[in-house]
Amino acid sequence: MRARALTIAGSDSGGCAGIQADLKTFAALEVHGMSVITSVTAQDTRRVHTASDLPLETIERQIEAVIEDIGVDAVKTGMLPSVEIIDVVSEKVKQFQIERLVVDPVMLSTGGDPLMGQEAMEVMKSKLFPQALVVTPNLQEAELLTGHKITKEKELKEAL
Repeated sequence: MRARALTIAGSDSGGCAGIQADLKTFAALEVHGMSVITSVTAQDTRRVHTASDLPLETIERQIEAVIEDIGVDAVKTGMLPSVEIIDVVSEKVKQFQIERLVVDPVMLSTGGDPLMGQEAMEVMKSKLFPQALVVTPNLQEAELLTGHKITKEKELKEAL
């Protein structure tokens, strides 16, 4: 049986990020990929034009349906744009005792558009980070999370 990975993230209409990119990566690694969509974006390679979050109940039911029927070996999060969505994901991670959780704190689009507010970032840090096996911010996200500009390798190591 192939490994089973669940991505909980936003949908990128351009196909370059989010659920689409995660599923492509899972397939390339010969992992059975499943998805829970948190938000639907209209975006291209330059910017996010709009984003619409799915109802919390829909997000909850997607998680439950996949885990209860198929099961998961690992979960990766991406765009979790609100405090309420982070709360739902955190509770489901606890409920299903997910041990292999990768948190990608998607706060900005590639073009620099904000995808998460300060309050949501703080809730992610306090609720999801402690449950994560690994957290994978990019450089801009690491700077936002730490509140410090990172320009040297030493600063990067300190941020970790």
